[in-house]
Amino acid sequence: MTRAYYVTVFLSAFLREPSLSPPWLLVNADSGATLARLVRAAVDSHSRRQGLLGRTSLDDEALIIAPCSAVHTFFMRIPLDVIFTDRGGHVMRCSPHVRPWRLAGTLTAFAAIELPAGTIERSRTTRGHRIELRRA
Repeated sequence: MTRAYYVTVFLSAFLREPSLSPPWLLVNADSGATLARLVRAAVDSHSRRQGLLGRTSLDDEALIIAPCSAVHTFFMRIPLDVIFTDRGGHVMRCSPHVRPWRLAGTLTAFAAIELPAGTIERSRTTRGHRIELRRA
């Protein structure tokens, strides 16, 4: 399947123009909190397999994996916060501080957003909030 097949409401502009300047911000539209200032997408098999493997830190970054209803942290070196959303960017589940060698997911999610541990708590993101991408 092509990358265009997976385009969602909240990811559509980002996937059309992922490398344009200025960079994209990931924002909780309900609270106004910025979740990440550097956003990458993993929407093909290679980038989804690679994910964040090998990373020793995440600094104000996010990886959006789509389609994705579950993630694992096998072989990871750092804990992550993971937000699962539907196609419109509405939060279906928040999984804070997912430590290495764990699983997290929700069967009906469309995308998983991997963030530095502590981001969910800092931004007060909860189920039902809407996540959106904005140009910086």
